Amino acid sequence: MTEIPYNRNLAIAYARKWALGRNPAYYDFENLGGDCTNFASQCIYAGAKIMNYTSVTGWYYRSSYDRSASWTGVNYLYRFLTTNKSVGPHAHVVSASEVLPGDIVQLGNEYNEFYHSPVITAVTPTILVAAHTYDALERPLYSYVFHTARFLHIDGVRKW
Repeated sequence: MTEIPYNRNLAIAYARKWALGRNPAYYDFENLGGDCTNFASQCIYAGAKIMNYTSVTGWYYRSSYDRSASWTGVNYLYRFLTTNKSVGPHAHVVSASEVLPGDIVQLGNEYNEFYHSPVITAVTPTILVAAHTYDALERPLYSYVFHTARFLHIDGVRKW
């Protein structure tokens, strides 16, 4: 297996292009629980270019009915990125001061239930994000109402 860099510039460019619209290549899950993690996965894929087609534990999208839970589910994406030892992107949790554009922030409530996955588009030092469900482009992270946040720094991408 080979480690390749995560292309943050491509991830950010994708986020900026599609934050206020929908790429017709992907189903819009807005009315089925939200589209935020689907959008985050699209952005990560733009920067990684590699999916992991492992059934159950992988990270992939072929269609609205043929995709991994990690492609569209907040906690499943977290689990995939932080435990992936195979092909595809991998990440670890960092503090807010360590994030880079192209990373993911996940917002949670007072019970540590995480429900939203914006994509970090800039650190100015204010963290700016792009997101779906409640569409946002260059929205300051501090403008969201949340109890806790976890920051996922994409370390790189593995390929065969």
